[in-house]
This record gives sequence, C-alpha cells and structure tokens, in this order.
Amino acid sequence: MSIWSLKRGLSLRVSLLLYLVLPLIIVLAVTGYYSLERLEQQVEKRMQEDIELIARAIRGPLEHSLEHGREGGLAQTLASAFRIGRVYGVYVYDAGGRKIASSGPREPEVHSVELAELAAKGDRVGGYQDARGAQIYSYFVPLSDSVGRNTGLLQLTREGRDFQNYIERVRKQALVLLSLLALLLVGIVIYAHHRVIGRNLAALVGCMARIEKGDRSHRAVACGPREMRHLAVGMNAMLDSIARSENELEQRRRNQIELEQRLLQSQKMAAIGQLAAGVAHELGTPLSVVSGKAQRMLRKPDLPAPIAEVFGQIRDAVQRMEHIVRQLLDFGRSNPLRLRTAALDALAESAAAQVREEATAKEVTLRLEGPQPAPRTEIDTVRMEQVLMNLLLNAIQATDPGGRVDLRWFADDQTLGFEVADDGPGVPEELHNRLFEPFFTTKPVGEGTGLGLAVAQAAARDHGGRLSIGRSESGGALFTLILEKSGENK
Repeated sequence: MSIWSLKRGLSLRVSLLLYLVLPLIIVLAVTGYYSLERLEQQVEKRMQEDIELIARAIRGPLEHSLEHGREGGLAQTLASAFRIGRVYGVYVYDAGGRKIASSGPREPEVHSVELAELAAKGDRVGGYQDARGAQIYSYFVPLSDSVGRNTGLLQLTREGRDFQNYIERVRKQALVLLSLLALLLVGIVIYAHHRVIGRNLAALVGCMARIEKGDRSHRAVACGPREMRHLAVGMNAMLDSIARSENELEQRRRNQIELEQRLLQSQKMAAIGQLAAGVAHELGTPLSVVSGKAQRMLRKPDLPAPIAEVFGQIRDAVQRMEHIVRQLLDFGRSNPLRLRTAALDALAESAAAQVREEATAKEVTLRLEGPQPAPRTEIDTVRMEQVLMNLLLNAIQATDPGGRVDLRWFADDQTLGFEVADDGPGVPEELHNRLFEPFFTTKPVGEGTGLGLAVAQAAARDHGGRLSIGRSESGGALFTLILEKSGENK
C-alpha cells in the first residue's frame, strides 16, 4: 500500500475534531443547556421577587389609605408603583373581592369569589394568568388594618412577555457564547495540531514519500516535540538498518556471484590447463627432435646457403613453438608454491634483466623505482619473476620506439605489490574483463598466444592476491599486482 492511498482515511486533524472537539462541544452544549435552564429559573424568580418587593413597598400606604378611607391616597400609591419598577397593572380589592381601585391597561380574568377567598386566607400567591389573550404574572398580597383584620387584597401584574423576552435574550447570548467557545476550541485545536503535530508529521510524510520514490539516502529531520523527534530518530534508525541490511545482502550477492564466477573460471582454467598440458606434452618430444635435427644440419660446413637458410627458419619456428609449449605447460601446471623470503626490488631487477635485450632492441627505456629499503615477503620467486617478465614484455611490445616502461614496487600497512606502466595506446575499457581469459589477445595473429596474462593472473591468485588493469598517467596501460603481506613484513 502506498502512502498516497492512505489519504482516503481520516486525517489526524479531522480525527481530533471528531473524537476530541466534538465530544467536548456536546458536553459543553449539555452543560450549557442545563445551566441556561437553571439561569432561566433564577431570572424568573428574580423578576418575581421584584414584583414582591414593589408589593411590599406599597402595601403599607394602601392599608393606611383603606383604613382611613382616603381614595386619593389609593390613587397616588397605585401611581407610585409604576414609578418604582416595570409593573403591568395594580389592582386593589375589598374583603369581598370587589375592585375598589385599579391602574393598568388590562384586567386579569379573576373571579370575585376567588379574590374573596384569597383575601380571607391572607396568603401571598403568585402565578400566571390570561388577560384578554396576553399572559401576565399576578402577585396577590392581603391587606389588613391596624388591628390585623383583612380589609382587602392587592394584586400586582407584570407581562409574561417581559419574562420571556429577557429569557430569550439570555438564550441568544448563551447560544452565541457557546458558538464562540466551540469555534475558539476548534481554532485552538487546529492551530495546536498544525504547530505541534501537523507540520512535523507532514515533514515525516514528505520524507517517506521521497524514500518511496527511490531517494534511499534521504533522512527525516528530528524537530518538534519530543515524541515527534523520537519518531524521526526511530525512522532514521530503521532506514539505516534497512540500508545496512540491503548493503549486506548486496555484498553477499556480489560475493556469491564472484565465487561462482571464480569457481566457473577455476573449472574452466583447470579443464584448459589439462588440455594445454596434454597438448604441450605431446608436442614437446616431436619439437625437440625437429630442433635437434635442424641444429645438426646447420653445423655441417658444406651445407649450401639456401638450405642453411631454410633450416634456420625451421629452427626459429621450432623455438617459437617451444616457447608456446612452455607457456602451455606453465598455464596447465598445478604445482604448489615454493615460498621463500625475497625483496621486491630483487624480483623487479631479475625480471627486468630478462627483458632488457628486447627493450634495448626497441629503444624503450626501462625504469625501476620503489621505496628503499625494499619490502620483503614470502613468495614463489620463480613464478613471480615470470609474472613480472610477462607484464614487462607486454608493455615493451605495446610501447612505441623511444617510449618508456616503468616497473615500481610499493607497500602499505596490509599489502604490497608491483605496478607496470607504459606510454602506449592502452587497452579499451570494454576489453578489461576479457584480458585475463586464456587464449584472448589483442595482438595480431602470430604475435601472441593469449596465455601470458592468464598465467600471471593464476600466479597472483595462488599467492592470495589479484592482478588488475587500469590507465597510466601517460594514457597507456597500467597493470597492478597486489599481494598480502607475509613473513617478516606482516
């Protein structure tokens, strides 16, 4: 499953809103609902208490006016009730329930019998009533004289819509406040998500997307809160572990391929070596016979010159064939190494001495160089001199007249070896892998057997080393023979 296919699910921000903010808003709404209901009750009670306060304020003057029969005092007291607070109507009844004074636009629908009963009981009562289609709140207060006898009843009213309008305003304000709180909560969560999680998580997702596209070297930047940093560090550690595992697997695969190739090459070389040794053995004796007879004929003093020239050509051809036979024998032999301690400069000088005649004939300068005192190691001197001689002969043949061939020895902490460089045309890079195959040669037909480098490579491997080809500073070929240190220099 790719990273982008996961986008069909809920994002972390939406999940936070659904599973955190939404429940909080619901809890807030339920709490607000019950709080508002309680507030409405408190508001209604407070407004009722306002009516009761007004009733208590005008009760005394009304009782005094009723006891002394002062109608003007009644009217003045009723008018003062409207100045004290928001009162819809004020009504005064006698003990029998008959209205004796009133002030207000509408009269509530209350029967005189009910009023008489209220006056007789002497209880203070409040409640909602219908006054010609309008809901009003009525509060009844009994009136008495100076000796405590019930003399009448006071009724104060207030419009029900006053309560309703106020409660409606409270509801609207509560709804606005709840909405603002919800929006504020959503905004805080979104902002906090972006600052703390969103951008850091987006960076991690972007990092994983780059890795998914093939950028295996890319790593996440550890930033943000501690948990996000731990996540980035953990992801980087996982990627490093995967990279190491892949590198190990790749290295094992390469080693396996190399071992298989070496096994196949060894089997191939062994088969070719057996064939070469058999062919060389079968050719060796006849060639020796031909060479011996040609030598005896050339020793005769009375041999005509044309015939002597023919026998000379036969001798030269046989010598070339014997050289090829020796190379076949060298390639096919599986003799164990005869190790002895030798200095690298001595090996180089011995090999150079054997090819100096060819170098002089072609006017090629042969230069030897390396650190002194030269490193010493345990080595099969005969086979190593043969390797160096083959490399030097190839270099001399590839160099133009007047050129130069360098033989250098070197050593470091773990390895030592030789380098043979020439200033010839070099070897095309596409031929580097085939150059050490038996019977492969870049020389014209008749000028090489293709066994010299194969023999050199086999000798290097027998010593636990390797022979490689590159390009010299002058553009020619550079052969490097690397051996592991052994003996007193290890």
